[in-house]
Amino acid sequence: MAVTNQPTTNQQLLVAVEGHRDWSTGLCGCCSDCTSLLCTYFCLPCMMCRLSTRMNECPLMPCCVPFAIVAMRTKVRTMGGIRGSICGDCVATSCCCPLAVCQMSREMDNMGL
Repeated sequence: MAVTNQPTTNQQLLVAVEGHRDWSTGLCGCCSDCTSLLCTYFCLPCMMCRLSTRMNECPLMPCCVPFAIVAMRTKVRTMGGIRGSICGDCVATSCCCPLAVCQMSREMDNMGL
């Protein structure tokens, strides 16, 4: 018996590939949230571990996984439906990591996470 139809998979995307909105605050909007600004300024690793916990990831991931901050920013973008790219996430976290961490914290606050 010959097969006349190829098998198909029933794959569904859970989120759109491209986001539908921008970040709710800009990268340099730190002064709108002084708590995050001070926590990030005085203890960046603590703030990154706190963000990781808020994302339901291992609290020590930022300390143990190379370039974890890029993955974290990409996850926040994906969860929030925010436009952008992994390349943009890499540039933001490499050039101004503390600002990116503050921005992620504000975004998660605005998303209710």
